Amino acid sequence: MKKYRIFATCDIGKEALERLEERGYALEVYEGPEPPPKRLILEKVETGVDALVTTLRDPIDAEVFRAGEGTLKVVAQDAVGFDNIDGEAANRYRVPFTNTAEVLTNATAEFAFFILACVSRKLYPSERLVREKKWETWHPYLPFLGDEVTGKTLGVVGTGRIGKALALKCTGMDMDMLCHDAIVEDHDFTASVQRLLDLKFESGLSSRHNRIRYVSFEQVLSNADYVSLHVPLTPATHPLMNDATFDRMKPTAYLINTSRGPIVDEKALCRALKERKIAGAALDVFEKEPLPDDSPLRDPDLEDRLRLFHHFASAGRLTRLSPDPDVGMAGRCVQGVIDVLEGNYGGNPAQMPYVVNKEAFR
Repeated sequence: MKKYRIFATCDIGKEALERLEERGYALEVYEGPEPPPKRLILEKVETGVDALVTTLRDPIDAEVFRAGEGTLKVVAQDAVGFDNIDGEAANRYRVPFTNTAEVLTNATAEFAFFILACVSRKLYPSERLVREKKWETWHPYLPFLGDEVTGKTLGVVGTGRIGKALALKCTGMDMDMLCHDAIVEDHDFTASVQRLLDLKFESGLSSRHNRIRYVSFEQVLSNADYVSLHVPLTPATHPLMNDATFDRMKPTAYLINTSRGPIVDEKALCRALKERKIAGAALDVFEKEPLPDDSPLRDPDLEDRLRLFHHFASAGRLTRLSPDPDVGMAGRCVQGVIDVLEGNYGGNPAQMPYVVNKEAFR
C-alpha cells in the first residue's frame, strides 16, 4: 500500500488517528489546542500531502486547494458543519471533502434539551447563590422561581436528524410539539411520534394527551414556550431570529440555539431580553467564536436569563473520540480519509457515504 501523507490540523483523538498509522500512512498532527496558522496549512499542502484532517477553525479556501493541485486528494472535516471549506473551490479542483454527520445527533439533541432546562429552571443562578454564600433561608418564591418544562409546548425549527431527535426525547416530558421545516416536512415521523403520545395517554402513563404537528414558522414563534433552532446556515436563515421574529414570541418563551451562531442576530436577542420580549435564551453557538470580550451577550444585566456555552453540544466522550465510524466523529473523519485514499466504493467519491460534494463526481 502506498504510504500516504496526512496532515491533521488538530489531535482529533489518539485511537482514531492510530487507524491511519496502522495502515502505514505517514501522519503529522499539529499539537496544541489552538488552530495552526493558515500559512502552515499552505506549507504542508504545498509539500504534497495527500489528505488534510481539518476542523471548523481552519480556513480551507481556494488558496489551499490551488496549493494542493494535483496532490491533495481529500479534506476530511471533523465536524458536521463545513462553513470553513470553500465548496466551489473543492469542486473546481476535484477534491472531495467529508464531514461527520449523524454520529453527533443524539449528543446534540440531548444537549439542546439540557440547556433548555438549565435556563428555564434557573440552574446557574441557583448554583451561584450557593457558591457565593448568599443562600440564607427558604421562601415560596424568593429570590426567584424557574419555569417548569413538563407540559409546555416545544417549537422545533428544522426537523432534520437533530430536531427530530430532540422532539422524540421531549415526549418523555409530556410536551406538545410544533414543528417547522422550510424544506421538507416529515409527516411519517410526526405520525409515529403521535402514536407514541396517544399510547402514553391511553395507557394512563400521561394525564395529558399531547400532540405533535407541522405548522408555519409564525405559529411556532407565537405559540411555543421554547423555540429550539436546528437549521443550516443559508442566506434564508442569516439571520432567522431578528427584531421582527423576537417580537412574535411569547414574553414567557425561551430561545435555544445549538445550530449555527449567525442564525441569531445577537444584538436583537439582547434587545429582546432587555425589553422582556422573551424570558430567556441558551446559546451554544455565536456569530463570532470564541465569544468576543465586547459581545453584548456578556452584559451582566442578562446573566440570570442568558446561558452561554462554548460550542459544546457534541462534546460527549464517545461522540467526539470513538474510533468507530458508526459512533464517533473522529472515527468517521478518519474513515472518510481511508475511503478516498484507498478507493473504496469503486473509487467513486459520489458513492462514498461521508463525502459532502458528491455532485462534483457524478
